[in-house]
Amino acid sequence: MRILSGIQSSGNLHLGNYFGAIRQFVELQHEGESLYFIADLHALTTVKDPETLRNSVLETALAFLSLGLDPVHAILFRQSDVPEILELYWILGTVVPVSNLERATSFKDKISRGLSPDFGLFAYPVLMAADILLYGSDLVPVGRDQNQHVEFARDWATKFNLTYVPGYDPADPEGTAGHPAGILKLPAARIQESTAVVLGIDGQKMSKSYGNAIDLFASDSEIKKRIMSIKTDSTPIEAPKPTENSALYQLLKLLVPEPEFAQIDRSWKAGGTGYGEYKKQLLNFFHAQFDPARKKRQELLENRGEVERVLRYGAERARQIAEPIINEVRRATGLRL
Repeated sequence: MRILSGIQSSGNLHLGNYFGAIRQFVELQHEGESLYFIADLHALTTVKDPETLRNSVLETALAFLSLGLDPVHAILFRQSDVPEILELYWILGTVVPVSNLERATSFKDKISRGLSPDFGLFAYPVLMAADILLYGSDLVPVGRDQNQHVEFARDWATKFNLTYVPGYDPADPEGTAGHPAGILKLPAARIQESTAVVLGIDGQKMSKSYGNAIDLFASDSEIKKRIMSIKTDSTPIEAPKPTENSALYQLLKLLVPEPEFAQIDRSWKAGGTGYGEYKKQLLNFFHAQFDPARKKRQELLENRGEVERVLRYGAERARQIAEPIINEVRRATGLRL
């Protein structure tokens, strides 16, 4: 089974990124052949400063490697280091209906938040589909809000195969019933329902753009400042604390091992302990979970050449997987003999 996913290089990663994506990536690397790319081409739709983009790619690579991604088992690479992705992006775009792009929820959402409606943003789903299809991906782990991109990839792979594979039958995409198999494989999405919205320090969804995130690799003083400033209500110390919509309670549930959390949960619901004490406990559990990764990140930061080597090696491996697929695409379309 070949697993493919990516994360946009948009700056320092926070707890929401970890619990929403990276933790799952680390676990999935043992389930099959895993490819994880840092989406620097996608990032160009919002990041216009070259130094910022380069630093963001570095930070994302450091986070992956520090948090447990093994570059021997998994393939970690920079999206732009695989030129075939842009070739498939264009070829795929010649069969993509404009009406599909007009109903893309990600485009509508980003426009509503004030982003410029340029071509890159409009055609973003085509590049994402090319990312998925270039490597013959079987499984694409995504959040529910990203599932439409996988559906688009399946639809456009089918349209490409119908256009360029004589006798292709969408009801038999793998050719197991005697029809020609498609050149582009239809991927399946894996929706991780358990990654509910991680709340930030203000009680909203944790996001860099909201300024409410707890960065994984911030300084000790900054982490303490962020955790101690988590928004709470005015419930008295002696009273039971509400759990619904409580960022502090949710973060404790995410970070504290189950046996210890059971004790915290009982204490929380019984009353007698103030929010300040729970914040101190959260800070301790944060360091217990992430300090090994924080230490490893510092070691990698002092050896950036090794990080670059990992990304280059990952791109070479990714291109080896992509080569037979893009060659078939070229021959089918008439670009090559």
